[in-house]
Amino acid sequence: MDLSEKIRFWKPVNNPPKKELQLRFLHRLSRLLNKGYPIIEALDIIQWDRQLKPIASSVITLLKSGHHLDEALEHKHFNQVITTYLYFVRNNGDIRTSLEKCITMFEQRLVYMKKFQETARYPAILLVVFAVLLYFVKQTVLPSFIDLFQNSPESAPTLMLTMGFIDFMIQFVMILALILGIGFLVWRLNEKKLSIDRRIRFYNLLPVYRQYKKMEVSFLFAAHMSSLLTTGLSIKKILVNMSQQKKQPILAYYASLLTAELSRGIYITNLLANLPLIDKQISAIFQKNADTDALEKDLSIYAEIQTEEIHRKIMKAITYIQPIFFSILASLIVFIYVALMWPMFQLIETI
Repeated sequence: MDLSEKIRFWKPVNNPPKKELQLRFLHRLSRLLNKGYPIIEALDIIQWDRQLKPIASSVITLLKSGHHLDEALEHKHFNQVITTYLYFVRNNGDIRTSLEKCITMFEQRLVYMKKFQETARYPAILLVVFAVLLYFVKQTVLPSFIDLFQNSPESAPTLMLTMGFIDFMIQFVMILALILGIGFLVWRLNEKKLSIDRRIRFYNLLPVYRQYKKMEVSFLFAAHMSSLLTTGLSIKKILVNMSQQKKQPILAYYASLLTAELSRGIYITNLLANLPLIDKQISAIFQKNADTDALEKDLSIYAEIQTEEIHRKIMKAITYIQPIFFSILASLIVFIYVALMWPMFQLIETI
């Protein structure tokens, strides 16, 4: 096989643009659309930016060949949060409003990640230092203490307890890291093979993640339902549309259940109230509003409130990371210090 054949068979890996670059692209596109530019002209202007030119050029080509905006961005490996939200532009046609809401969601996601990295960086460094210190204490300090106090029957039990505790901590951390690593790998490999119903049951077993997932699915349901109601589509057609999208499988699954409920002539409020990852407030909104305009307005307000609530709870949870970690680490350091000093106190008392 010659060189040209090898090059033809080699496929380069397309790395996704940096998240900050994706956000800049969305901001630039939204600003130009709000100034009245058609999307193709807006993308032409975006090409003036050298960093954004490859993205804009590729998106233009795909749009002109008949692809939707979400498909074009997915081809450029944009974040799934972006492509999922822009999927529904196909039906509501309101690209400017959808882009603004998408930007808000994605900006919040970046804030969460940055805040989490800043919060977890210092504890992670301390954890590594503590692990090295623990290993040093076990390998050098404790054996010296055992040799020093081997003739003191009062100190030996304390030292043996300390040795046993340190051995347990090292083994526990290693086994826990191994279990979490294997568990995460197995889940990633088999997640898509599991039925949606089993995935939902698994999410319900995870208290913290269950709450987050419930808020996320409820927000997406309310946001997309309210945006599609503005187009004049019936609730059943909107649910059929939701059930056909593939980017949010739980949302699609719930939409198919609700569509089947409507097909049997039963209104969806009872089923909505019993779906585990849908907030019961959404069922109350549907039950309250028979008018489409009022329903759209209430769902839109609910989506905005839910966005703020998700942001507040995630930021609050992140602020708990350092205090909890420092409390645990301080307790371990105090225990080891007392365990090392106690045999000396016992020896002094016998003098």
